[in-house]
Order: sequence, then C-alpha cells, then structure tokens
Amino acid sequence: MAALGTVAAAYALVQMAFMAPGTGLGWDETVYVSQVSQDTPAAFFSAPRARGISYLVAPLVALTPSVPGLRVFLALLSAAGLLAALWAWRRLLPLRVLTLAGALFAGLWVSLFYGPQAMPNLWVAIAALAATGCVLRAARDPGDRPALAGIAVAVALAALMRPSDAVWLVLPTACATALLPGPRKPARLVALAAGAVLGAAPWVVEAQRTYGGLLARLHRAGEIQGGFGWSPSFGNHLRALGGRTLCRPCDIPWTQPVTSLWWLSLPLLATAGVALAHRSGRAPGRATAVAALTGLSMAAPYLLFVGYAAPRFLLPAYALLSLPVAVAVARLFAAARSKPILLGALCLALAAHLALQLVVTAQLAARSRTTHTAFGAVAEALRRQGMRPPCVVSGEQAVRVGFRTGCASRQLYGGHDGSISAAALAALARTRPTAVLVVGSAPAPAWARTWRPYELPELPGMNGYRAYLGPAARPDAPATTSTHGPETPVVSAQPAAEQAGQNW
Repeated sequence: MAALGTVAAAYALVQMAFMAPGTGLGWDETVYVSQVSQDTPAAFFSAPRARGISYLVAPLVALTPSVPGLRVFLALLSAAGLLAALWAWRRLLPLRVLTLAGALFAGLWVSLFYGPQAMPNLWVAIAALAATGCVLRAARDPGDRPALAGIAVAVALAALMRPSDAVWLVLPTACATALLPGPRKPARLVALAAGAVLGAAPWVVEAQRTYGGLLARLHRAGEIQGGFGWSPSFGNHLRALGGRTLCRPCDIPWTQPVTSLWWLSLPLLATAGVALAHRSGRAPGRATAVAALTGLSMAAPYLLFVGYAAPRFLLPAYALLSLPVAVAVARLFAAARSKPILLGALCLALAAHLALQLVVTAQLAARSRTTHTAFGAVAEALRRQGMRPPCVVSGEQAVRVGFRTGCASRQLYGGHDGSISAAALAALARTRPTAVLVVGSAPAPAWARTWRPYELPELPGMNGYRAYLGPAARPDAPATTSTHGPETPVVSAQPAAEQAGQNW
C-alpha cells in the first residue's frame, strides 16, 4: 500500500506544481464549470456532453470561483481515484507491477495535464481500470461482495462522465464475465447493467426532455463529431502527442516524432506483458489479457471511427494497457539486474521518457497561463466598454470571454452551439449590454453593422480581434447590483452544429 500511495502522492504533487499556478479554464472546462457556477449564466450544453464532471466539481465551485483551488481539488481527487482503482487489482497482480503501472500511467503528459482539469476523460480511465479489476475479482472469488459493488459504482461513474465510453467498457467486461469460469455470473452481469443504467440515466432523461428522444440526441451527437464511419486516425494521434490537445483537422506535419516513441512501443510491450503474465500463471494471464482487450475496446472507436485526434480520448486505454506494459517492463528490469550496462540503459530510457512527458506538460501549462492572461485582458477591456452583467456575448471565443466577463454566451443558429436567432439577439441588445466578437478581416454581421466597433487585446493565434458593441453597452457604465441578472433566453433548446474546431 505504501508504494501505491507514494505513486499517488507524486501524481498529485506534480499536477499541482505544473497546473495549479496561473492556468485558466479551457473551452470545454468553461462549459462544464459554468453549469454549476454561481457567478455566470450556464454556457450552451451540446448533445455529446454529459454532466458528470459538472457534478464532480459542483461542491468546490459552490465554495469558491478560484481556478487554482479547483486545480488542487481535482489533483488530489484524481490521485485518490487512481490509488483506489489500482487497489482494486491488489489480489490479481503483484504489488510491484501495480506500482509500476500506476507510475507509467501517471507519468504521461496526458494524465498530468488532464488530471487537475474539469474534463471527464481521466475519470472514465479511472472508472474503467477499477471496473475491470472488480470484474476479475468477482469472477475469482464469488464471495467478494465489495467487488460486485465496485463493478456497479465504477461503471456508473464511467457512464455518468461519458455514456458512449461506458458502452465500450461494458461490452468486453460483459464478455469476460460470461467466459470466465466461476459461479454467480448473473450477479456480475446485473452489476454491470445496473451501473450502466444508473450512470447514463441523467443523459437519457435529458435527451427525452431536450432533444426529443435518445435516438435524436445520438444522431445530433454524431453530427457534432463529424459523423461516425470508417476513418482510421492513427497518424493523427501520433502527431497530437507532441502537445496538441485537439488535432482537428490534423493536417500538421509530424515534427516531433520523439514524443511518439512510447506510443509506438505500446502495442509491443502490452502483447509481451500478456504473454509473460500467462507464462507465470493462469490467473495473471487472464487478468492482463482482459485488461488489454478492454483497453483496446475503449480505444477502437477513437482510432477507427473518429477522423480527428484528441490525446485525452485514449486515456482509458492507457490506464488499462499500463498493466500488461508494467509486466513486460518489470521483467526487462529483472532480466537486466545482473547486467549493469543493460540495466543502466533501461533506467536511462525510462528517465528520458518521463522527462519528456514533463517537458510537454510544462509547455502546455505555460500555454494555458498565457491564454489565461490574454482572456483576462479581453474581459477587462469589455468591462470598461460597459459589458457588465446582465450582458450577452456572441461570436469568436464567446464561451470563454463571456465566462470571464460574467456574461451569458449565446451563439447564432448554424453552429454546434446555436441557441438563438439573429433577431432575438438584436432585440436583447436594445435592453442589455451585448457584444459580437469577430477576428481578422471578418465583417460584423449585417444586423450589427451599426454597432460600435472596438479593438480588443489579441488572443494567442488570433489577429485583429474586435468587438461590435450594441446600443446598451456604454463605456464606464455603473455596475449593476445583480451578480449576473436573469438568464438570457434561449429561443430553442435544439442545437444546430458546433462552432468550428470546438473540442468536447
């Protein structure tokens, strides 16, 4: 337990050291946090999103709007979650393997970067790791009631965070439950089904109330992702590992191949780990095989059917594949123990791998701090121009600008976040401060061309950022007594299509 605790503590400390100081909320984080924020109206919630991460951060957001506080809270929580998930495997694999697996997974820049973020993918990874371990434990020991409860809780967590990922978790674990020997198979299957139903229930209920049914929401979610079809994206994921959080479209050159070496070796090490575990005994062989197959199942939709890449999509696969990989790496170190040169080379390779992951994490954290400062400058400039609650922001980067300014963000129909018509937005502008944000040479919308133009501080990668301010937005207007005023009305709850390039 001490070894696993050390890994979890190191994971939390590194997250806090890199991500807590000065980083801001990303686009998706802003959407999730705004759903439970007391200070700003909720951003539009598109069809693919699930509210699990909003529920998770709600207690902290209710106490403080501090982003560093949120980072620390999630860093500690994710480290505790990883410890609990690895602990579920303690009767299945040796402690040294679990410790190494935890270190390998926690040391990836994807894990370090997203651990303290208000994003669902790491929590799906933790849930998948715990659920698979509990399934194997319940098959091994029919009297292990905590394992049955663990199956239901872990699957419910995965479904609450991302219902689609939960499907790809339940399929292989249900097959493993049916194929593994032992009594009480129905109880294990019931636990899987109960967890999936309970976790997905809020998403299904929302589909009925807002989208006109589950199938309509699934169809809309598919449209936002660009449609599902045969679209292998292995190359996209390779290029994204250099530090791109979203590669859509992923037409960039592969300029940092060294960041992908571990990814290329992952299938080989995982296969070797399963084979080595099988040689050491039937139980370890089954455990690593089920972990590997479940990990491949959860990676398959993103590698084969989604035509773009976001490294966080594969976090569940990395968590599960870390177990057979740890078996292979542990065997390599054991074989090299009596060969100093080989042992030194292995230690150097592992140290170089971890150092590279920290470098990428540091670069992403620095980028986040720069962006956070830039959005703060934009928000302050808009406040000086009279954009104070209750106010409305639309256009380029409206979600993040609106959140920082305390305004509602509303996009016109025609994008993935479309929730209001041009006529309704123009009508709102007559009674409350309203801004339309544009970038580059883009003109103001026809209905806003008489509005007052105002040059804004530039955001990273955006030249010519400016606002067109409606008639109710007056410079140096006094602040209102309301925190954010009544919610801006949404003409229709049916989304249209997400803003180009948005991550979800």
